[in-house]
Amino acid sequence: MKVSQILKKWTQTSLVLRILCGLVIGAVLGLLVPGWTGIGILGTVFVSALKAIAPVLVGVLVAASIARAKGGLGPRFRTVITLYLSTTLLAAFLAVVGSFLFPVTLKLTGVEAGAASSGPTSLADVFTKLLTDMVMNPVAALANANYIGILFWAIILGVALRLVAGEGTIRAVHDLAGAVSRVVEWIIQFAPFGILGLVFTSVSGNGLEIFVDYGRLLALLVGCMLLTALVTNPLVSFCLLRRNPYPLLWRCLRTSGLSAFFTRSSAANIPINMELCRELGLDEDFYSVSIPLGSTINMNGAAVTITVLSLAVAHTIGLEVGFASAVFLSVIATLGACGSSGVAGGSLLLVPMACSFFGISQDMAMQAVAVGFIIGVVQDSVETALNSSSDAFFTATAEYFDQRRAEKKILKDDKK
Repeated sequence: MKVSQILKKWTQTSLVLRILCGLVIGAVLGLLVPGWTGIGILGTVFVSALKAIAPVLVGVLVAASIARAKGGLGPRFRTVITLYLSTTLLAAFLAVVGSFLFPVTLKLTGVEAGAASSGPTSLADVFTKLLTDMVMNPVAALANANYIGILFWAIILGVALRLVAGEGTIRAVHDLAGAVSRVVEWIIQFAPFGILGLVFTSVSGNGLEIFVDYGRLLALLVGCMLLTALVTNPLVSFCLLRRNPYPLLWRCLRTSGLSAFFTRSSAANIPINMELCRELGLDEDFYSVSIPLGSTINMNGAAVTITVLSLAVAHTIGLEVGFASAVFLSVIATLGACGSSGVAGGSLLLVPMACSFFGISQDMAMQAVAVGFIIGVVQDSVETALNSSSDAFFTATAEYFDQRRAEKKILKDDKK
């Protein structure tokens, strides 16, 4: 069989099926031949390729989309931003309720801090960092994968192109965006091999026994995230669309959530979400902006992590936290989560900031961060799967809601 025929057969096979095969093979190899560490390179290369192309993809797509936009995106953007922020707040509130119903404590004494750097110590630090990142040198923003800066400069460039550029220039920018998207498609075709390597590394290097001491904490974190993904998020979607949200949810979880679970990076999963939105038939002008934006501010899982770990520290040291104070913590966690990094473990460094509002010392909070890194193999994977899959889920919900609203307006006009 020719190479071209093999490649054609490969691309025609369902990507989800190929990823599942890679997952199973990676798990089996991790159990049988854990010493074959070279297999893990496949995962490293795949994630590195996604992380390398994602900043360029976001920059050119956002600039091109805004430059050629014909208007009409406003209502959809208001809807999707409202969905992003409101569901993140709901996730944090759900974590507060869960922490009060099932309080957990940590073994902080003797726990070695797992992070060399410290996170923001106040909400002002978060906003300062956001504003500083926003105006970072655009070349440095691309090099450092600073998506706040990339989004800011891409929007500015897109608006400028729309005002002064001719049709030929805008077309050239659009073609550049198409070329970068094609490169991403080529990378995604190798996702099964990347997943194989990532699963092999996880299975061969980490046993479930490391989670025994922190099982209750992990159960609370994962439980809150699963309730957010499977109950509150689809409920919000149903309230807008008045139809069963689960077919769309399952597809987002199967395609976006599965890959995000193993890459553990919302930034690296941006190309996967872009491709999913294209397959769903969504407007590229819309999703090419809403998906990168979601990877920055749609942080349901991060809000859960920040809230649960902060309250766990409070319970551990015997600090009495009133329900009203805990609800205020959910607001702080929501705002802080929007400034968390889009890489593995990014939300953990916001825990000291949240703890500071209860007067908990930095040293004590950083011990909780260390616990977070210990259970991060599962916690951060589930968190990223929730964050990233809901980017695509709410982007689709916002567009379908806009279509529903337009249809209702047409019916109303016809009756007149």
